[in-house]
Amino acid sequence: MSETEIVQDYSPNFEAWISDFQEWQTRIGFDPSWLGDYRFDIKFDWDTAGNSIEFGDFEGMPKWQRRMQIPQQNIRDAIISMVSVQGDTEFASVEQQNHLLATAPTEYDKKSALRIMCEEQRHGWQMAYLLCTYFGEHGVREAAKLLERNAQEGTRILGSFNAPIDHWLDFFCFTHFIDRDGKFQLKMLSTSSFKPLAASMGPMLKEESFHLGTGANGLRRIVKQGVIPCALLQKYINKWVSTGLDLFGTDDSSSAQWAYVYGIKGRYDERESEDDADRAHLNEASREIYFQELRDEMRRISKARKDGEPELTIPSDKFNRGIGKYAGKKYTLEGEEFEGSDADWDAYLVNVLPTDEDEDRLMNEYMQQEWIQYREWKGD
Repeated sequence: MSETEIVQDYSPNFEAWISDFQEWQTRIGFDPSWLGDYRFDIKFDWDTAGNSIEFGDFEGMPKWQRRMQIPQQNIRDAIISMVSVQGDTEFASVEQQNHLLATAPTEYDKKSALRIMCEEQRHGWQMAYLLCTYFGEHGVREAAKLLERNAQEGTRILGSFNAPIDHWLDFFCFTHFIDRDGKFQLKMLSTSSFKPLAASMGPMLKEESFHLGTGANGLRRIVKQGVIPCALLQKYINKWVSTGLDLFGTDDSSSAQWAYVYGIKGRYDERESEDDADRAHLNEASREIYFQELRDEMRRISKARKDGEPELTIPSDKFNRGIGKYAGKKYTLEGEEFEGSDADWDAYLVNVLPTDEDEDRLMNEYMQQEWIQYREWKGD
């Protein structure tokens, strides 16, 4: 059993960032009193991080523990970029979600969402610590930007983290589909050649499992309650799956290939796989594992539906894509190329994605009832 080290010795640069972080909380409307006795600790699991670089052109060499051990400036820049993107997603999700606390359907859901937001802030705090502690002035500038971009203004780095989360159904879809992608990204970084980054991932992955579990359990409780029709719920599944798939990046990605060459980001199954990596198709390989996991999870969720309700499914990975080889192309939910005019396509999307009328019916009809199975909060 590995032991997690908690670091509380902060540099002046990070102490200054903490002051900016507290201002950010006020600016987005997150009341620090909601945290209770929760602490934003810096956590490292050095044992699971490993000592030797596990893949790429530096395989077998000692993992880098300080900036100056990293052999090339472009590798340092790539690590800074990955840490920055990860931190950006953590703060963005709090901006997207914190307004929901006032309308939680049960105390259990409110406490669960608050826990998620606390842990997301800790994850962002951890990434800012890496930037400020290990990467000099460049890192300090990037850490500052984590608090300057804003989801409500549409300035976060990744598209999913600028999308509005208007209600609790969006929240459960987000935590099920998008936080599941987060689990994949964290695991791919857990084998990183930069040891402080790899060592950050173990504690973050343990916390992330609660986030995506909250999404799966929330959707299952909605299906069991049977107030929101599965046909309507399916539209929201269709909406969020495609954006989750897009988060894996472009096909034939050169940046993913270089990250693998440098040893800074591996495959999702890096330590489990006995096969050599297909370096030209790294994003596609991880996306396919994610996609299969979604299908397996949705089969389990769909089993809870009431008699007469249609089965819930995961749409084709070709449908409604914004990134990759299917981006902007017209494919049906079943993955068939759409035949018809632009007007026909628009009419098709109305039938398979949420409309304004769907949103109105969801919030003003279904969510005015007991729309989710009750669950009691039993404490941490």
